[in-house]
Amino acid sequence: MATTHTTYIGELRTEMTHLQSGEMVITDAPVDNKGKGEAFSPTDLVASALGSCMLTIMGIAAREHSFTIDGTRAEITKIMASDPRRISEVKIILTFPDVTYTDRQKKILEKISKTCPVALSLHPDLKQDVQLIFKD
Repeated sequence: MATTHTTYIGELRTEMTHLQSGEMVITDAPVDNKGKGEAFSPTDLVASALGSCMLTIMGIAAREHSFTIDGTRAEITKIMASDPRRISEVKIILTFPDVTYTDRQKKILEKISKTCPVALSLHPDLKQDVQLIFKD
């Protein structure tokens, strides 16, 4: 069964529908690639998916080990290259809430940040620069 249906609606814009939930996402070409930049670009979604995947998998691991990462934020920066046009690097700064994490918990979170399914699915030439910031 399909996961999404995507329709090109014109003016370098698509509309994606997640079939299970009915949720919709619009994409727009970025200004530096002939678009209006009025919505996420497809490459923005790739970079954002990496951060979201890391947080989701970390949340699963935290739940399994009886601690929380609720309130953790990811600041995501996508860097483009040309010839061919592609994402060359994604920088992610993960800032954890003001909670005292044990060394073991920090190690779990660091390992997960490198092994989420999106991270493992991206081309090895795409640099993934991930920084974890703990406030304790």
